[in-house]
Amino acid sequence: IQNALFGMGNPLLDISAVVDKDFLDKYGLKPNDQILAEEKHKALFDEIVQKSKVEYHAGGSTQNSVKIAQWMIQEPHKVATFFGCIGTDHFGEILKQKAAEAHVDAHYYEQSQEPTGTCAACITGDNRSLVANLAAANCYNKEKHLDVDRNWSLVEKARVYYIAGFFLTVSPESILKVAKHASDNNKIFGLNLSAPFISQFFKEPLMKVMPYVDIIFGNETEAATFAKEQGFETEDIAEIARRVQSLPKVNKNRQRIVVFTQGREDTVATVGDKVKMFPVLDIDQNHIVDTNGAGDAFVGGFLSELVQEKPLEECIRAGHYAANVIIRRVGCTFPEKPDFQ
Repeated sequence: IQNALFGMGNPLLDISAVVDKDFLDKYGLKPNDQILAEEKHKALFDEIVQKSKVEYHAGGSTQNSVKIAQWMIQEPHKVATFFGCIGTDHFGEILKQKAAEAHVDAHYYEQSQEPTGTCAACITGDNRSLVANLAAANCYNKEKHLDVDRNWSLVEKARVYYIAGFFLTVSPESILKVAKHASDNNKIFGLNLSAPFISQFFKEPLMKVMPYVDIIFGNETEAATFAKEQGFETEDIAEIARRVQSLPKVNKNRQRIVVFTQGREDTVATVGDKVKMFPVLDIDQNHIVDTNGAGDAFVGGFLSELVQEKPLEECIRAGHYAANVIIRRVGCTFPEKPDFQ
């Protein structure tokens, strides 16, 4: 089972702080969103670091998910492999250290042109607005890393692949290479819609990889945006799931699975030709500390069971469990051991 799960994405250091509405307004942020940093956000990073209770956590959507999957599995170590690009700097060293502590087999492409990427997580109540400054993460190089024999052999070892849609902005050619490998070898390739802007502005690379996607994840907002961009003309999430499932697919041996989370509402998933609702675990509002990373945690829990070839219902249950644990803590962090039964 070692290296059975492969993830590739943007390794970022999360800088999270509780802010107020004025802070959001000052930088033109929505309370619950994910965006890429622009020139106007430069000062935001300086300002958030000055906040009283600022916390630093290893982040990046895909990296979070593979870490959670590894945490759920516990033993053996290094079930999860992760590729991404960092800088040769202090933040990069932190990411390496955190990956090692999480027992993830991380193989970073290291370059010195750009500093390690960061993500400002601006927390207000149970909302989080994420502003990612990709920097080094944007420098991932297929020829210099993915194509190198010792790295590609790790890709070949895996049987489940997962990449967040965010990586479509960085290296769509790397995603396609991995997706085609999965399809050609009847392995499982998972992709996340990740954020509304992916469906809106990276439609072409997204739809190029879609025929290879065996499992697609997203939340209700991302699902609605995708449907709108694809001209589905429906806002019914179950119907959207049905339509996404029936999009063209290369490997006919596997029916596509669509999984949409909806915060505290039921998770929607395609089970065979049906669409089913799976209620999430109850949680007292007062116990919710920070919903940042809840979606990543859901995927991580899901993948931990998937890689052990458990049925879909079990994968979803594990996803709900992991998300329930993570929202009680700051950032995408977790206790020493899971107590998932």
